[in-house]
Amino acid sequence: MLNSKEKNKKKECAGKTVASEKITPRSFDYSKWYLDVIAAAELADNSPVRGCMVIRPNGYAIWENIQKILDAMFKETGVVNAYFPLLIPKSFLEAEAEHVEGFAKECALVTHHRLAFNEDGKLVPSGELEEPLIIRPTSETIMYRMYAKWIKSYRDLPLLINQWCNVMRWEMRTRLFLRTSEFLWQEGHTAHATKAEAEEETIQILKIYQKFVEEYLAIPVIPGYKTESEKFAGADYTTTIEAMMQDGKALQSGTSHHLGQNFAKAFSVKFLDENGQEQYVWQTSWGLSTRIIGALIMAHSDDTGLVLPPKIAPTQVVIVSIMNGKDNEAVAAKSNELAKALRLAGLTVKVDNRDGRPGLKYFEWERRGVPVRLEVGPKDIANHSVVAVRRDTGVKAVISEDSLAAGVKEILDAIQVNLFDKALAFRKENTREVNSYEEFKTTLESKSGFLLAHWCGNAECEAKIKEDTKATSRCIPFDQPEENGKCVYCGKASKKRIIFAKAY
Repeated sequence: MLNSKEKNKKKECAGKTVASEKITPRSFDYSKWYLDVIAAAELADNSPVRGCMVIRPNGYAIWENIQKILDAMFKETGVVNAYFPLLIPKSFLEAEAEHVEGFAKECALVTHHRLAFNEDGKLVPSGELEEPLIIRPTSETIMYRMYAKWIKSYRDLPLLINQWCNVMRWEMRTRLFLRTSEFLWQEGHTAHATKAEAEEETIQILKIYQKFVEEYLAIPVIPGYKTESEKFAGADYTTTIEAMMQDGKALQSGTSHHLGQNFAKAFSVKFLDENGQEQYVWQTSWGLSTRIIGALIMAHSDDTGLVLPPKIAPTQVVIVSIMNGKDNEAVAAKSNELAKALRLAGLTVKVDNRDGRPGLKYFEWERRGVPVRLEVGPKDIANHSVVAVRRDTGVKAVISEDSLAAGVKEILDAIQVNLFDKALAFRKENTREVNSYEEFKTTLESKSGFLLAHWCGNAECEAKIKEDTKATSRCIPFDQPEENGKCVYCGKASKKRIIFAKAY
């Protein structure tokens, strides 16, 4: 039996205790923690269709911000948006052998165009298609058929098109945001008159991805090249940005591919140059998907719930009214007044004027990752101030009403910087140079993170390392130390270090 003091204590903490039990600690089960954070913040849910997800309003609001910011960055470079069909004729994929081989096992097919009732009253496929249609795993093939129609002269170049859409890649093991059969993304596809222009576009887009992920999502990344075995199917080469999650695993956060003339030759995408000579175009493709929301969750969140950088948070500030019964109207009015002032200053604000214990409301907004909470009660109104609480550190500060907008903006800026610095420090702490295969294996077994190791460039060594350790090559960093070494696996000469890591 509980005594009266224990009962009161239990009553006070009930809301927080129940809410806390929804989040499994990272140190106990990182995978379960990740799913718990998504559930607690109401970001997404598994759908009745196996392997697919429902993105809930809180999660989709993050994706909308990602779209808005990235779309503007693309358009600054001359990129325009279009839309292409969801269904692709099977023969289109067969036209580019290397490309179809890379996606063949993940394709979903439409084979019939209607349903009919059988003798048992069950719906069955009817009206078989002459040619099966593939639900797009990516859109190179169908887009380039159209490019071949549109591009005739050098005056039609460069052609810079992006589309925001969904794609399907049949996955056996799925996890919300990180790996689902259907996901949302943007895919850019460009055509150029010269190889140099296409290469410039490839790197320009990768830099946009890096700028976006680092400056808005506060996630430090390492840009570099994928190895031949890890590059996009059909590309000359692939560039990537790689991020480290809080469990030390890598997550590919955006890729930009130089396609050379491979697809141009397969789909006859040609143009007449200034001398009237027929040439094949040079092409790029690039994409970033809802997987980046998974990265956002794993890079910053804690055992309380979601933590969002202010620049991407759908709600930057929540004003929680502290109700005492008799002053409720005055408190609600003041909260709405302060919210209006903050919105006029360019911030996104929500007001929580609900009745109930403040602690329950505090915890609800904490688990949803709102960067700053403002507490407004009768005493705060009397003092012409509010209490501001940072989501990232929990630090409280009293801000005068007269300087509220400036004070909140200062806190938001500090949170953005702190989240990036914290993630960068973690990555540096968990990135290690290794110079022998024994050291490679021992380090990987005892510690998570990135391993910088010399590699000779032989795909067999890369494959053996993956087979032995489950670590994959993540990228060959652009920024390389000026040193010669020996391949960590075979001992042959090497001029570059490559990042190996276990990955999502």
